[in-house]
Amino acid sequence: MAKTFTKLTRPLMRKLAAGEKLNEHGITFERQASGEGVFSVNVMVDGQRIHRVIGRESDGTTRTQAEEFIEKARQEARAGRLSLPKGRKLALTLRDAAMDYLERLHESDGKDLKMKKMRLDLHLVPFFGDMALAKIGSFDIERYKKQRAQETVIVRPRGKAIEQTADRATSVKPATINRELAVLSHLLNKASEWGWIDRPAARIRRFQEGQGRITYLTTDQIKRLIEVAKADGNPVIYPFIVIALETSMRKMEILGIRKENIGIQRRIIYIPAVAGETKTGAREQPITQHLADFLAGYLEAAQPGTPWLFPSPGAKSGHAMDIRKPFRRVVEAAGLDPDQVVRHTMRHTAITHLVQAGVDLPTVKRISGHKTLAMVERYAHQNGAHIESAMDKLQARLKLA
Repeated sequence: MAKTFTKLTRPLMRKLAAGEKLNEHGITFERQASGEGVFSVNVMVDGQRIHRVIGRESDGTTRTQAEEFIEKARQEARAGRLSLPKGRKLALTLRDAAMDYLERLHESDGKDLKMKKMRLDLHLVPFFGDMALAKIGSFDIERYKKQRAQETVIVRPRGKAIEQTADRATSVKPATINRELAVLSHLLNKASEWGWIDRPAARIRRFQEGQGRITYLTTDQIKRLIEVAKADGNPVIYPFIVIALETSMRKMEILGIRKENIGIQRRIIYIPAVAGETKTGAREQPITQHLADFLAGYLEAAQPGTPWLFPSPGAKSGHAMDIRKPFRRVVEAAGLDPDQVVRHTMRHTAITHLVQAGVDLPTVKRISGHKTLAMVERYAHQNGAHIESAMDKLQARLKLA
């Protein structure tokens, strides 16, 4: 995949003052005190850090040559010839592979990087870290599953119950382990694709998962929550809940809305693919007419001079990043359990009510942004009132009774 450069462009490199530098995709361009421009690279290749000066601008060195150097180094690594004695192969460990894996995903707009890194750092690397990547087999993976299933985690009470309830220990859920195995599987498949290992990745059998119960709000509960949120002092919580309930968008998709991406007339919100955050890539999110009218009024009163719908000058991103505390506050004020009703419950609520309203599942998938229809079918299986209604309609139409 060709990389897109937004920093290392000719106009921006020309504007650099002495001592300033630009870095992108492992390539650095520095403007020295003499006015000379120097290209260098700093990348991980097969677990080895390569930091090398490529050349000077006055000698005709360009960014393209730096890109070609990186690609050549990776090609040589795949052939096992990264400055090693002839015939010797690099025994790449999972610990080293994890670093390059995350770096490559970052460069190619990989998804959900924050959670991938957390699962690698906390669980996968401590267990498999020093094992050669090519030697990780099904037996090792089964040992990992057994060990993780025997571990316990401490659940601490939150909210009003914190003084009355003691900490409790519980076993690691199969779904949690499966998410970790999914990261390992993706890493091993990529390792095979990139030539780090010369055989197909080991087969990974995951735990059987129960469907679990989907928590969602009734219309009366929604009304109470909306009224409390509207009266709350936090300026973000009320519009956040309204948008979540009327779109089924995820938390960071909502908090990261740019004003320019709201299409009032078309009734859509464009959600760009943000590296490491977005799960399903860029998409256009349909919105209700009520939400379109709500956003039109909100934009008129919005803070000028910022591209964000929910700006936060103190945040590195420029927009609000977390609303956990105000959300818990309004949930408790609405008489609901904050340990059961979390921010993601708004998404479950919107999808559940779409299904119960009789909307066909492919359309629900289009609205919710799920990757597969199977993920949407959970809502149909666990919310049967609309199914009973449909059967009553069939009975009435056939008139067999």
